[in-house]
Amino acid sequence: MDIEQLKIDVDFMMQALKEAQAAADEGEVPVGCVIVAERRVIARGHNLIQMLKDPTAHAEMQAITAASAHLGGKYLDRCTLYVTVEPCPMCAAALSWAQIGRVVYGCKDPKRGASKFAPSLYHPKTEVVAGVLEKECQEMMTSFFKAKR
Repeated sequence: MDIEQLKIDVDFMMQALKEAQAAADEGEVPVGCVIVAERRVIARGHNLIQMLKDPTAHAEMQAITAASAHLGGKYLDRCTLYVTVEPCPMCAAALSWAQIGRVVYGCKDPKRGASKFAPSLYHPKTEVVAGVLEKECQEMMTSFFKAKR
């Protein structure tokens, strides 16, 4: 990865972290994401599981719906999703159906991440990048769960 792309990825991951903080502020598990097209954020999402009482209301699902509405179509092949935590199998499958161009995530989810259950779940053309602002993303999750205990 070149330096310019890394800088872009870090900038957008910072925005995903802001969404994760919004989730934490609402008592939700702090996962946040943004979807970017042509270097512009077209959709944002954070976990709304508790508020909506919906186990599918993950950050990625919220953002996929918003991005599809923004673009007027179901394919996100020219978009990048930035998410603070590795997508679960449900979200990875939804991203596959949307044919997302890139997925960039912060920290791994060793218990529920897609790579644990189905590493090839993403669309074959999707580029997956892991570890962008990994420490910051992991610290947000650790702090949230530590405060819960």
